[in-house]
Amino acid sequence: MIASVALGLGGLVLGGVIVLLYAKYLASSELQQADLQVKKKLSEAELIAENIVKSAEIKNKDELLKLRNEFEKEVHERRSELNQIEQRLTQKEVRIDEKELGLLNKDKAVTELKTVLETKQQKLDALHRESADKLEKIASLSKEEAKQQLLDSLEQELKSQAAKLINDYEEETRRTSEKKARDIVALAIKRCAIDNIVENTTSIVELPSDDMKGRIIGREGRNIRAFEQLTGIDVVVDDTPEVVVLSGFDPIRREIARLTLERLVSDGRIHPARIEETVEKMRKDLTKKVQEVGEKTALELDVQNLSPKTYDLLGRLAYRTSYGQNCLQHSIEVARIAGLIAQELGVNHRLALRAGLLHDIGKAIDFENEGTHAKLGGAVLKKLGESDEVIHAVLAHHEEIPPQTVEAIIVMVSDAISAARPGARREAIESYIKRMEKLEQIANAFNGVEKSFAIQAGREIRVMVKPDLIDDAAAVKTAHDIAKKIEAELEYPGQIKVSVIRETRVQDIAK
Repeated sequence: MIASVALGLGGLVLGGVIVLLYAKYLASSELQQADLQVKKKLSEAELIAENIVKSAEIKNKDELLKLRNEFEKEVHERRSELNQIEQRLTQKEVRIDEKELGLLNKDKAVTELKTVLETKQQKLDALHRESADKLEKIASLSKEEAKQQLLDSLEQELKSQAAKLINDYEEETRRTSEKKARDIVALAIKRCAIDNIVENTTSIVELPSDDMKGRIIGREGRNIRAFEQLTGIDVVVDDTPEVVVLSGFDPIRREIARLTLERLVSDGRIHPARIEETVEKMRKDLTKKVQEVGEKTALELDVQNLSPKTYDLLGRLAYRTSYGQNCLQHSIEVARIAGLIAQELGVNHRLALRAGLLHDIGKAIDFENEGTHAKLGGAVLKKLGESDEVIHAVLAHHEEIPPQTVEAIIVMVSDAISAARPGARREAIESYIKRMEKLEQIANAFNGVEKSFAIQAGREIRVMVKPDLIDDAAAVKTAHDIAKKIEAELEYPGQIKVSVIRETRVQDIAK
């Protein structure tokens, strides 16, 4: 049993040894074959590399040959071009030489001609001097004296002609400009027709009966006192039947008072609380109405981009008067006249129209502020962001500052046209009487004046002088001095005629 096992193990070991030897043999055989294949591949690669190198060398030689041929061809072409250029330059040099030769010949001919001309000029100068000497002997004048006489004569003649031409042109310009100015103003007035609205400082409220006066006054006058305190307007209740008069210088407050009183009369309930409520309501309604009037006016004139405050001030002008002329209507008229004149003159009519509408804007606040309406208007428009051109026209329309633009002059002229138009304005009786008194006072202040009389509604003043103190020559000077003093101290529309009368009376008695 043990022997068989040992025999089996020995067989197994022997078999394993044999297998290992065979495997080693096979591996050695494969290595030899792989080595042979590698050597074969290397030989093939070397052969291929040699072929590539040989083909590359052949290709390089072909390209070098091609480049050499092209270079030689280009060099040949350049040489041909250079030869052609050289031939052209040679031809040009030949032509230049020929031209130089021709110029030399011409120069020689010119020199000869110049010599001939100089010889002739010398002969002419000699003849001229000889003739001049003969003329000096005949005229007994030197050359310089004759020249000076001729120049003096020509200068005098030219001055006379120039003066005549200047006078003719000035006269023609004056006639043309006056006619053109009249035509432009006439056209502007003809195309601008605005109704005259005359107002004063009082408003009249009609009552249904005289019994309403007692209700307006109230118990112990409490209603009328409350009304006057709330509105700032005096209520005049007199014997005039069925009428109450409201008096006040502020047209806005007077209009609020009128509307309030009319509302109270129609309502019938009149007591302090109701008066206060109605006054406040009418004030709000009028503020809204004023704004609407300003906006409507600007829309009608096509004046754009005004501020809300400007609309309010324009609307206030509807309740303001100047010498009886409604300020808003006056501003509208000035704007239209200014726009038409500007169009005729070919300047900025939009600017003239805008400045004409706003020129009296200061009158809407001159009750509340000190200063002239032109300065107040310029200040408020500056705060409201108006342009410098419009502000300048507003400030200059009464010549408080010198006008610097054509539009400012147009606004100034348009304002004068609107104010001077017949029927446009009327003066208050107080200012009329004061002006008449002042006119006589100015005349009476002169030495030798006996008495004076303002006649023809202040358009003329007749001054009676003492004949023993004022002679005829002094009368002329007195009239001139009175006129100058009136111009300096008195404001008046139009002109005032000064008539100085010197009368000598001689009396005797027949016995």
